[in-house]
Amino acid sequence: MGYDLKFGWTGTVGRITLGATVAEGGTRKTSYQIGGGTTLPFLDNNLSSSMPLVALEICDNPEYWSPIIRRFCGDLVNSADDWAKTAETAYGADLIRLYLTSTRQRNFSDISSVGKTVESVLSKTGLPLIIEGSNEPRIDSEIFQKCGESGEGEKLLLGTAEASRYRSIAAAALAYNHSLIAQSPIDVNLAKQLNILLKEIGVQRDHIIIDPYTGALGYGFEYSYSAIERIRFSALKGDSDLAMPIICSAIDSLNIKEVREADQARQDEMAVQWEFYTGIAAAVAGAEIICVRHPKTIGMLKSAFASINKKIDLTGVK
Repeated sequence: MGYDLKFGWTGTVGRITLGATVAEGGTRKTSYQIGGGTTLPFLDNNLSSSMPLVALEICDNPEYWSPIIRRFCGDLVNSADDWAKTAETAYGADLIRLYLTSTRQRNFSDISSVGKTVESVLSKTGLPLIIEGSNEPRIDSEIFQKCGESGEGEKLLLGTAEASRYRSIAAAALAYNHSLIAQSPIDVNLAKQLNILLKEIGVQRDHIIIDPYTGALGYGFEYSYSAIERIRFSALKGDSDLAMPIICSAIDSLNIKEVREADQARQDEMAVQWEFYTGIAAAVAGAEIICVRHPKTIGMLKSAFASINKKIDLTGVK
C-alpha cells in the first residue's frame, strides 16, 4: 500500500522570483524562485523546493530595535550596510529584510536618505532584499517610490500592503517590477480579499507573497498556524486567490514576557529558542520564508529544515 502524499490535490502554489542576478538584469549573487509546492511542506522529497529560506531582519535606526539584538550585534547595528554584509558572510542568511526605522522619527522628511540607504545595502550584499517601508501613511507613497526606484532591476520584495493601505506599495511594485507582501490579521478570508484587491489594480499573482501575521509561540501562534495551514490547503485545492508563497516573521518572540524578563545572561538563549520553535512551526504549516532577528537562530533553522527533510523522505515507501 502506497502513500498518497497529494491527498487528491490538483492545485500548485504559485512561484515568485526574488532577486535578480547580473544575467537577469540585476546585481545579486543569487536569486530565488520560491513556491511551486504541490503538497504539504517537507513531503515532496525535493530538498530545493522544500527548504524554506531564512531572512535576517535588520534596520537603519537601531533606536527602535530590540536591546537583545543591539547587545549581541554590537556596533554593526549602527551601519545597515555592514550589518547586511555580515548577515551574508558570517550569519548565513538567505535574504536580508531591511526595516526603514529611520522614517519613524517625528516629522521625518528626508526621502532621499531612504534611497541612499537602499543603494548602500544593495552594494554591500549580494543577497536578495526585502524592504519594509515607513508604516506612515503621510509619506508611504514617496518612501515606496524611492525604494522601488533605488532597487530597480533587483526584483525586491516590498512590505507591507494591508487592506487599509495598499495602493502606494502596489504602485511602486508595478512601476519598478518588484513583488510585495500582503498582510492580513490571521484570517484566511481577509487574506484572500486583499489579494483580490491587489490583482484588481494590476498586481500579478506571481508578484504577491502572503503574510498571515505570526504571533509568538504560546502567545496566539496556534491561530497563525491554523491560518497558514488553511491558506496552503486552499491553494492545493485550486484556489488561485490564495495560491501564493507565505512569509512569516517571528519578531514578537523577542518581546514576550519570558524573554523580556529573563536574566541578561539567558536572554540570548531564550530569544533564540522562541524564534527557532516559532519558525519551525511556521515552516511546517506552509511558510516559504521565515524571518528572524537573532543571528544565532539562522543556522539552527537551516539545520533543522535539512534534518526534517531528510528524516521524512518517503521515496519508495510501500
